[in-house]
Amino acid sequence: MNDDQLLRYSRQIMLPDMDVEGQEKLLAGHVAIIGLGGLGSPAALYLAGAGIGQLTLVDFDDVDVSNLQRQIVHRQASIGQAKVDSAKETLLALNPELHVNTVRKVLDEAGLLQLARSVDVILDATDNFLVRQMLNDACIAARTPWVSAAAIRFEAQITTFDPRRADSPCYRCLYSDTDGTDQTCSENGVISPLVGVLGAFEALEVIKLMTGVGETLVGRIQYFDAKYSEWREFKLRRAANCPACGG
Repeated sequence: MNDDQLLRYSRQIMLPDMDVEGQEKLLAGHVAIIGLGGLGSPAALYLAGAGIGQLTLVDFDDVDVSNLQRQIVHRQASIGQAKVDSAKETLLALNPELHVNTVRKVLDEAGLLQLARSVDVILDATDNFLVRQMLNDACIAARTPWVSAAAIRFEAQITTFDPRRADSPCYRCLYSDTDGTDQTCSENGVISPLVGVLGAFEALEVIKLMTGVGETLVGRIQYFDAKYSEWREFKLRRAANCPACGG
């Protein structure tokens, strides 16, 4: 690292668990963020600030005025602009050393598999059950860890899947093909700081996956009730005869 990087990331480097070695892992890392909405916005900002070397941003949508209540990577001037382009501008303004790739489309199974094979970690910030199922299968095939969160109204959940680990359950262990129903913020609403809490939590999980610091949420799922500030945690085990991971 050069002197500018040592200064920029000094508050992380001084952490004994991180040190220079951990920061260098982040600088060499490549993370994909699928969805630049309420969850993806704070996650992208924190990963850019923390020094992830390369981010690939995936989103098909444009910025709308109704997004600005919670999607903090976008600005008033971004209305009508592609979310990936708006986010890229904001992230580079925060950290000019960051390398940003943009994908402005919905990825199919082949596209998700190609993405999973090209990155170190994927951060799921979508609100689409089918996309998560396809992403799960792609990450299992590519042996790529991924972090998934969802938030609606005053409620949220988060977990991490790591196909590199024999004990890691997968998304289909949690939800079968018939369990999923897409509940979107546009239909049900969401309180804005909630997605900030969960998006930041996703970024933290990504950093732990990349550096090996601490323990991730693999095998655990946490639920947050923002109305009453209550966290609950449940064990998540591999499902018997899971069609995806063969639990």
